[in-house]
Amino acid sequence: MRKAVVVARKELRQIARDKRTLVILLFVPVLFLLLFGYALSWDIRHVRLAVDDRDRTPESRSIVSAFVNSGYVDLVRSTDERSITGLMNSNDVRAVIVIPSGLGRDLRQGRRVPVQVLLNGDNANTATTVMAYALTILQSESAKYRGVVAVAGAAGAPLLSVVPRVWYNPELRSTLFLVPGLIAYIAMISAAISTALSIVREKERGTMEQVRMAPLDASMFVVGKTIPYFMISLASGMGIVLASMVLFDLPMRGSWLLLLLSVSLFLVGALALGLFVSSVADTQQVAFQLAALVSFLPTMLLSGFVVPIASMPAFLRAITYVVPAKYFLVALRAIVLKGAGIEAYWRDLVALAVFATVMIGLASVRLRRQWV
Repeated sequence: MRKAVVVARKELRQIARDKRTLVILLFVPVLFLLLFGYALSWDIRHVRLAVDDRDRTPESRSIVSAFVNSGYVDLVRSTDERSITGLMNSNDVRAVIVIPSGLGRDLRQGRRVPVQVLLNGDNANTATTVMAYALTILQSESAKYRGVVAVAGAAGAPLLSVVPRVWYNPELRSTLFLVPGLIAYIAMISAAISTALSIVREKERGTMEQVRMAPLDASMFVVGKTIPYFMISLASGMGIVLASMVLFDLPMRGSWLLLLLSVSLFLVGALALGLFVSSVADTQQVAFQLAALVSFLPTMLLSGFVVPIASMPAFLRAITYVVPAKYFLVALRAIVLKGAGIEAYWRDLVALAVFATVMIGLASVRLRRQWV
């Protein structure tokens, strides 16, 4: 037993010397608890809603109030038929309630009225939940007119009925929601880890000193390190997209050129993130752990892949603004599922470009300090 105590004491000293590994071991479990505890919520709230009220009567306004007061939706704006497509393509709204003209008159006379609910089907789970919300709310509103139904003799079905229409994914196939997220997840993990090990490998082999002596500045070294992995990752990423179309019937309704641009910007950011991790770590083991941590968790939990961002607490929603997969998923789904033009997601492409630029800059600055 005494020998085991000696070995344990020696191992504790070794762990204490490797402070980065110690921090990871202590910090990661708490981080997992926070992210999974707060981010993994299946309650769909803050659904962005637009209303096309073609009746504008007290009855139609009562329906709108019922949706807003339910606590599940946020009324974004009033709209008309011409603006709905743009709102759906840009993800400004997740659902649109279309209230027909004559609704108030028909309800007062005991006639049944269909209310159309347009749903953004790029997220099948959210669309299904919102459809259930709409059905429940309209059934509650119909209960207000029981007296009218009794007078008119219109027993049976409620006066207000839901006519759902799902855009982009009429069959609500979960595959069309999951596959774009898997593409982002696989591309992010493979790209970040591949470059995270590259600079550390130079350090461990002792070739970093030779690189420092060469007439080469840190920024050009980072760019040079990125180019080969970018070519490999781009071929792999586009291969994943093509395989998804063949194996899982992922549609392609937009521009291949815009898809290539989106994938390229996302991969450059992921590769630069890996290079920054590589510049921080001293061993390949630590680099792998850090790269997996900063790429796996944010892409899986904070990008809107598993849980809608609108349903997360405010402090997690703020963190999602620095997660590149969030912007990539918006652009990817807009291109392959919606066939939308660049005007619907140009802000997301700009965000990807900014992230890539910042990460390349940080990696270059970090290496420049080490070279001095």
